[in-house]
Amino acid sequence: QGQLVESGGGLVQAGDSLRPSCAPSGRPSSSYTMAWLRQVPGKEREFEAAIRSGGGSTYYADSVKGRFTISRDNAKNTVYLQMNSLKPEDTAVYYCAATMRFLGGSYYQKQGAYEHWGQGTQVTVSS
Repeated sequence: QGQLVESGGGLVQAGDSLRPSCAPSGRPSSSYTMAWLRQVPGKEREFEAAIRSGGGSTYYADSVKGRFTISRDNAKNTVYLQMNSLKPEDTAVYYCAATMRFLGGSYYQKQGAYEHWGQGTQVTVSS
């Protein structure tokens, strides 16, 4: 129940793109509100993007709005984070997270909102 398998990080140059993916096991990804958060050493995990279950409304942190896109492929049971125009400050470990609970207001921005987590994937952007 609730395992998330991530892939797709890597080392790129500023301006390049990456598309990490996250696949939950056991249930369709559409059952979950899913999110991507990132963490750098010494700091808490920081919300980047979320997609709600069902209708699939999406939300983004201001720092990535217009550059990152979260999407869901129900046929592949996978959620993606398309990251374009990457900057060195995007360097972090990116975590996929999921919950089946209803998240009111802007609670989706909080790491405590999610009970399922992926193993994390390193994204490094060189200048």
